[in-house]
Amino acid sequence: MGKSEKEMEVEVTPDKLFNKGFIGITCINFVVYLVYYLLMVIIAVIAQEQLHATLGQAGLASGIYIIGTLFARLLMGKKLESYGRKAVLRYGSMFYLVTTIAYLYVPSMGSLYLVRLLNGFGYGTVSTATNAIVTAYIPKSRNGEGINYYGLSTSLAAAIGPFIGMILLNTTNFYFIICFSIVLITATTIASFIFPVKNIVLSSAHKKIADSWAWESFIEKKVLFITFIAFLMGLAYSSVLAFLSSYAQVIHLVSASSFFFVVYALVITLTRPLSGRIFDAYGENYVMYPSYICLTIGLLLLSVTSSSWVLLVSGAFIGLGYGTFMSNGQAICLKKCDGHQIGVALSTYFIGLDLGLGVGPYLLGELRTILSFQGVYRIASLLPIACILLYALFYQSNEPLPQLQPKGEN
Repeated sequence: MGKSEKEMEVEVTPDKLFNKGFIGITCINFVVYLVYYLLMVIIAVIAQEQLHATLGQAGLASGIYIIGTLFARLLMGKKLESYGRKAVLRYGSMFYLVTTIAYLYVPSMGSLYLVRLLNGFGYGTVSTATNAIVTAYIPKSRNGEGINYYGLSTSLAAAIGPFIGMILLNTTNFYFIICFSIVLITATTIASFIFPVKNIVLSSAHKKIADSWAWESFIEKKVLFITFIAFLMGLAYSSVLAFLSSYAQVIHLVSASSFFFVVYALVITLTRPLSGRIFDAYGENYVMYPSYICLTIGLLLLSVTSSSWVLLVSGAFIGLGYGTFMSNGQAICLKKCDGHQIGVALSTYFIGLDLGLGVGPYLLGELRTILSFQGVYRIASLLPIACILLYALFYQSNEPLPQLQPKGEN
């Protein structure tokens, strides 16, 4: 079949990474994740102050969002190619917009739970589409580098979103924050209808799998191990997203905490391109082990901080840890799968990551009832240590991946 003129504009050349398609979908992805992280970091505080929720209930308000996201990833990861990437992106953006508007009408915790659940479904639908769409615009020889640059949009959103959220929380009100989010998602929705998306045509065999309700149509078993590691890393990082604002008030570092995510963003921006090249040239182990170690150091520093500079240094290590892992874990999924498997594989990976971010605020919020915030962060620092042990024992010995040669070698 012939390609339309617009589709030809985003055609991938063999080695060109920064093509129009790659840049366009990366920008859309950035805004989608920005709103997600912006709301994640302020929702627990809003639930406590305006709806008089307990810390556990506030944590559930943060985490229930991920339940909706998980449903979306399971369904859309399975049906992405059947429904078409274009339709999932466009109509998912519209649903994301409508459910964000619904935040303006949350008179009780019950209504907040419902809105968070539906909004999570919208976010999960759009992000599942963008994560698959971008792979069509990354040259195969530059998978690690491409995913790291694309992942930079997610990591920067994970830094800038909470930063904006905490600034707005201290200077405006919840109504203004939601209106700001609505404007951003409206722009994304418009962009999703303008951006040309190429759908994948499934073979009859692959379409039969996608239409079935078999286990393999929802979950890609080739990436289950890295998905479990992603769950543990997300669980550890959720302690920062959900409770940093409350912790900063307790240790009287509210002003410095606003710059925590600025440092996080700067570190990721400077290191992300290098980590992608290392991944492509020498293999995943050279970036995964440092990510576990850095997240451990960052959480331990956070647990003992009593000064602004220690808080900011912990932000740098957490950025090196979680930020590096997030995109390189995605690159591992691409390395293990291709073609029709990509949608389900990436959906499986982000289910693990999102599940950790989702259940973490509730579990750690309940743990906070018997421990101090410092104790909670020490417990969280044990999780990436567990990742080191599991990765060394099982990933290397049972699921070795072929190491890529440095560029220039044949």
